[in-house]
Amino acid sequence: MEKKNIKAVVFDMDGLMFDSERIVQKSWDIAGEQMGYGKLGGHIVNTLGFNRERREQYFKEACGADFPFERFQELYRKAFYEYVEHYGLPAKKGLHQLLQLLRRKQIPMAVATSSSREHAVGNLKKEGIEDYFAAVITGNMVSEAKPSPEIYEKACRALGVDPGEALALEDSYNGIRSAHGAGMITIMIPDLLTDSSCVDEILDGKMESLLEVEHWIASMR
Repeated sequence: MEKKNIKAVVFDMDGLMFDSERIVQKSWDIAGEQMGYGKLGGHIVNTLGFNRERREQYFKEACGADFPFERFQELYRKAFYEYVEHYGLPAKKGLHQLLQLLRRKQIPMAVATSSSREHAVGNLKKEGIEDYFAAVITGNMVSEAKPSPEIYEKACRALGVDPGEALALEDSYNGIRSAHGAGMITIMIPDLLTDSSCVDEILDGKMESLLEVEHWIASMR
């Protein structure tokens, strides 16, 4: 991948900074079975990057208009937090090294996540990395969810950088489309979704991990 003039970096969160999507998938299976709908974890690949409203719309279309989304959300969150309390929420390989490198290089950072602010800030605090980020833009702060570019446009404005000089790190198709729509440099680090063929035309790069991103940025200057 060619070297770029990167003046800021914006991170997605779930599946990118934290290995949380697999835990969510298990939690959806648990909640679905408790509600009599069977395992629902497989639906996650169709909803990555969605905010709460878009996810609710998806489930009502997929499982019926009377799908009790509030109950589903309550049950899967309970299962998720019980798992995390017992096993922890693993950070992705290279996360801390990349954050430390960007701080040394004085490259500002932000988070752009479809998750709620409570969930996002809570995860950052537990991992001890909240102070790295100049801004945390969450799903409840935008009117349109990914793949709309709104969340990444807001993140770039918060950092005071031109989107064309900002790097977006994403694991989902909707996130990549969102960042590309905002005019950003886009790199995909696959998580649950590994086939990038549907977004290859708008990707600037695809890397195995955040550690590979760290090595790439370190080689620039």
